[in-house]
Formats: sequence, structure tokens, C-alpha cells
Amino acid sequence: MDILYIRNLKVDAVVGIFSWEKRIRQPLHLDLEIALDIRKAAATDDIQYALDYKTVSTRLSQFISQSEWHLIETLAEKIAALLMAEFGVTWLRLKLSKPAALPSADSVGLMIERGDKDAPCLFSE
Repeated sequence: MDILYIRNLKVDAVVGIFSWEKRIRQPLHLDLEIALDIRKAAATDDIQYALDYKTVSTRLSQFISQSEWHLIETLAEKIAALLMAEFGVTWLRLKLSKPAALPSADSVGLMIERGDKDAPCLFSE
């Protein structure tokens, strides 16, 4: 299986449990890996057979910036569901980071893997 990845996509969002967090936009960073088969796109050199990473990034940025959540856990699940429903993704790994969450840490966040349980675990970090 091949992997399309997007690293460090930055989107400002309203996410948090505290009242002050509900009044501001905070930066979120996403790392995304999507399993797919690129052979047809490679053989034809035709974008219609590829997963367009610009379209994926634009859609994610739009969705995240227009939503409000208490927990990044909820947002991560919503992102995975969106990718599977709108782009036909069958396996993904998402790292969602909130760099401004703790003053004493560079970032906090979580990683989730969703999709086909038979897909290989390919995360490189």
C-alpha cells in the first residue's frame, strides 16, 4: 500500500473546555497519512486517478476553521469521518497537535488510526 502524507498543516480553530478558549482561535497542527494505491495515477499521469492533496488540505482547513469543539479527541474523530465519507479513504493515521495548550511544552495532542484493520501500520515516526 502507498501512503499520501500531509505534514504540519496549520489551521486556527476554536477548541477547548475553558471559557477563554471558546472566545479565541488557537493554532492546530495536523500530520496525516492516507493509505491508497497510486499505480493507476502513476501509469496514466492523470489527476482524476489520484487523491488531490490540495483539495484534501483545503477541505480540512475549511472544516476545522468553521467548527467548534470542546475536545481535540472529538475533532480528530470528525476529521477521520470526513476523510472517509468525502474522499473514500479506507485507512488513515492522524496526528493532531495543539501547540499553545501548555506553556511548558512545545505541543500536546493525539494520534489516531482509523480504517481497514488489515492495512499495515506504516507510520514512520
